[in-house]
Parts: sequence; structure tokens; C-alpha cells
Amino acid sequence: MDEILRNAFIAVLTLSTGIHLWLAIRHINFISDHKNKVPDAFKKNITLKDHQKAAHYAIAKSELGSKDTIVQASFLILLTLGGLISGISHLFDSISSPLLKDIALILSVMFLSSLIDLPFSYYKTFKIDEAFGFNRMTKKLFFSDLYKQMILVLCLGLPILFVALWMLQNAGAYWWFYLWAVWSLFNLLILAIYPTWIAPFFNKFLPLKDKTLKTKIIALLKKCGFKSQGLFVMDGSARSNHGNAYFTGFGKNKRIVFFDTLLERLNHNEIEAVLAHELGHFHHNHVKKRIVMMLLVSFIGLAILGYLKDQLWFYNALGIAEPTNGSALLLFMLVGPTFIFFIRPIMAFYSRQNEFEADRYAKTHSSAKYLKESLVKLYRDNASTLTPDPLYSAFYDSHPPALQRIARL
Repeated sequence: MDEILRNAFIAVLTLSTGIHLWLAIRHINFISDHKNKVPDAFKKNITLKDHQKAAHYAIAKSELGSKDTIVQASFLILLTLGGLISGISHLFDSISSPLLKDIALILSVMFLSSLIDLPFSYYKTFKIDEAFGFNRMTKKLFFSDLYKQMILVLCLGLPILFVALWMLQNAGAYWWFYLWAVWSLFNLLILAIYPTWIAPFFNKFLPLKDKTLKTKIIALLKKCGFKSQGLFVMDGSARSNHGNAYFTGFGKNKRIVFFDTLLERLNHNEIEAVLAHELGHFHHNHVKKRIVMMLLVSFIGLAILGYLKDQLWFYNALGIAEPTNGSALLLFMLVGPTFIFFIRPIMAFYSRQNEFEADRYAKTHSSAKYLKESLVKLYRDNASTLTPDPLYSAFYDSHPPALQRIARL
């Protein structure tokens, strides 16, 4: 059985990596073939220079993403079949507590994974985004964010990791169900505290001061029946030139947040249309549905792990000679995403349908004209390619391609 799983893992990892690289090549070639002509629907608002900038930006990101994919796949093989997890585990043999040894193992692998990610994140920020005029982040702020992320992982992640490992060891045959219940409550708690406790750890949030815009937005909120804790402006310009808007939080802690860069570019009518789109997600319960989906996926995943944890072939197939609770959890976190790679098109399709629903809602409660104008500005100012490869877009994109979205509006 261990040989079957090992061969399946190698086959799936090879196939998923190959598909990703093939789609990236298609995407790059398709963009290159269409970079010298602005689509007719955008000719009045987007210049050829802006269109070509978006093309080159998308190509640069795709090329970097392909290199990242190869490195991540190689690192995963090294960790598992290459025996690196077992090697790291032996470094902590002097720790007498199995639980503490497992925590040390998992944190060490997470740290190594972060080190692997760091050069790609750094290059994306200070080479690609810098070259295309999007980066506003200093190196000091970049590493400060990394430090803050590490603090959050230790403060929030360590307790839930401790609980998970304790349950694996002490909660009996149905440990996975109890862990699912705790994990679900933990995620709901994070959603509730994120706007007021976590987000301000990285960004500054100030109340919206524009009285005319505020009056317009409050009228829209009343019309849509949306209750918010407040309207806030985030200092997105401290890190990037990209613009965005979103609502965040859960229950009574919902906040509407505008990037300051967005407010600089759009007029009041366009901002109202963008917000109406976001409220469309609220009206159609997209956030709640995604939470339910997340809980369902975690339930299925932990149920599978509940079975695999006691199967010696599970460990042997993936390079672990001495099974532990920590190695079971670690293998599941590392290998699981490889096997669910092929459901990404389904998830992307579902997300794009949500975007179309939100657009239809915005048309009803605001203006299709202003939503189109705002989207065109955002495509232009964020250098979003107007001509992605259709197959690549269908596989990965959570938002519909620009041409489809504008045509629907």
C-alpha cells in the first residue's frame, strides 16, 4: 500500500506541476500575441502603452510564479521522499516530551518553508512591482511585516497547534471530530477579531472624512439593508500603488474599508458602484457560503487524517520511518494541497459566478455605467491584463476576465 501511495504522490505532484507550467506558458504566449492591440471594448479608455504595460507585468509575474512552482515542488519532494522531515525530527531527539518535539518539528518545517518563499516575495516586491511603479514599500517595512507575521503565528498559531497535537495524543478515536470543532471555532474567532485586532497590526485605519461621499455611502447602505461598524480608509499606499475596497469582519464587527489609493482615482459615483458590488457579496451570502464550504472541507480533510494517522504505510510512503502525531499532521498539511490541485477550476468557476452575481446586484442598486467605468480604471491603474489565456483564466482566476465582465455589464 505504501508503494501505491508513493507512486500516486509522485504522479500527482508531477502532473500538477506540469499542468501549472504548461498553463503558465500558454498564458504568457497568449498575452504576448495580443499585447499590440487594445481590445475594442477598451480602446476609448486604455491606451496601447497601458495595455502593453499590463501585458509585460502579467508575463513577469507568471514567469516568477513558474520558478516558484518548481522550487516548491522540489522542496516538497526533499521534505518527504528525500527524508528531510525525518532528519529534522532527529535533531530534537533530546526533547523528552513527544508533544514538544512535534511542535519543534512543525515550526522548523514552517520556518524553512518561509525561507524558501522569502526570495520570491522579495523579488516580486522590489524588482517586479518596483519596475512597474507599484511598490511603495521600503525594505524596513517589508521585514517589519515579516516580523509581525511571525509574532502573529506564534501568538495565534502555537496555541491551536498545541491543542491539535494534544488531541491527537489524548482525545481517543474521534480526536479528529473534536479538533474540527475547535478549528471551526478558532476560524470564526479570527474572522470576528480580524478587523479590530489583527488588521491594525499591519495598517492604519482612519474613519472616512469625506462628508459628501459618506452621506452617499450611508444612503446606499440603508437601501441595501447593510449594517456596518464603520467606514474606514486604509493606508494601502504605504505598501503598494494598487487600489481596492472590501468589507471585512463577521457578525456585528463588519467594516467597510477603502484603500486610500482607490479614493484618489475614482469619483464618488464610481466608488458607490464598487461598494454596491461588495454589498452584492453580502446580499448573496457569499461570505457565509465560503465559511460553510471551508468548514466542510476541513471536516472531510480531518476525517481522512483520522484514518491515515493509524496507517503505517501512510508514513512509509512519504519518507517517514518513525511515525509521530506531529509527522502525521505535517504530512497532511504538506501533501494534501497536491491532491486537491485538480479541484481548483471548480473553485475558480464558483468564485467567478459570485462576482457576476455581485455585479448584477450592483447594477440594480447603483449604476452599471459607473461600475464599468470604475472597473476600467482599476484594470488600467492596477495593470491587470485584458487578454489572459482563456484556459489559464478558467483554471485559476477568481474574477472573470475583463472582456467577459464588461460585456455582461
